[in-house]
Amino acid sequence: MSYKLAQGSGKVIKKLFFVLLALVLLFVLDLTFPKFIPVMIMIAAGFSGLVFLFSFWFFRDPERFIDMETQNDKAIISPADGKVIKVENFLDEEYRMEESQIVSVFMNVFDVHVNRYPVKGKVEYVNYKKGKFMAAWNDKASEFNEQTVIGIRSGNNMVTVKQIAGLVAKRIVCFADVGDDVEQGQKLGLIKFGSRVDLILPINCDLKVKVGDRVKAGQTVLGEFFQ
Repeated sequence: MSYKLAQGSGKVIKKLFFVLLALVLLFVLDLTFPKFIPVMIMIAAGFSGLVFLFSFWFFRDPERFIDMETQNDKAIISPADGKVIKVENFLDEEYRMEESQIVSVFMNVFDVHVNRYPVKGKVEYVNYKKGKFMAAWNDKASEFNEQTVIGIRSGNNMVTVKQIAGLVAKRIVCFADVGDDVEQGQKLGLIKFGSRVDLILPINCDLKVKVGDRVKAGQTVLGEFFQ
C-alpha cells in the first residue's frame, strides 16, 4: 500500500521542518550560551522532531473505495472518520432553511482528517466563517467555532456539510467551489489537528447510525434519502 500525504498539509510540514532545522543548527553550532540553554535547545529539538514525524502519520490520505454492492443513489456516506457524537433533529437556517436532521462526527488527533463528499451532486453554497476554537465535542462549537459550510444539491435533496475547527485545529482547507459537480466519496477538504464535521440532512432521511458509532469517510453509510 503506497503512502500519500493529504493535499493542503505541505505548509504545516515545511514549517515544522524549518523549526526543527533551526533548533538543530543552534545546538550544533555551539554558540556562547549559558550552560542550561543547550539542554533546553536539545529538549525542544527532540520534541519538535517527534511532532515532525507524527505529522507525516497525521496527514495520511489513505485510498477509500465505495462498495457499490451495498450502496445506491439513496445512500449518504460519512464525510469524516471518527465517532458519532450527536444525532438529532435540527433547524438549518443557513442552507436548507427548514427542519432537518444532524449527524455530528468528532475526529480526534488519531483519525484521518481528510473529508469527503457524502453524496453526488452540485455544490450550491460555500461559506467560510471565522470564529472561536472551543473543544470540537462542545455542542456550541457547531455554532461559534471557525467553520466552512458547504451546501450540496443531490437530485431533489439538499445536504449541508460543516467543517468545524476544534480546540487545536485552526486551519480548515476546503476544496469546494460553488458550481462544482462532485462525486460521492470525492475529497472535499481537510481540517488540521482535531476537529468535527456536521452533516445536516432532510428530516425524512432514514439514519443508520447512533451516538457512539465509529464511522469512516467515504465508506460508512450514515443513512438513506427517502426519495
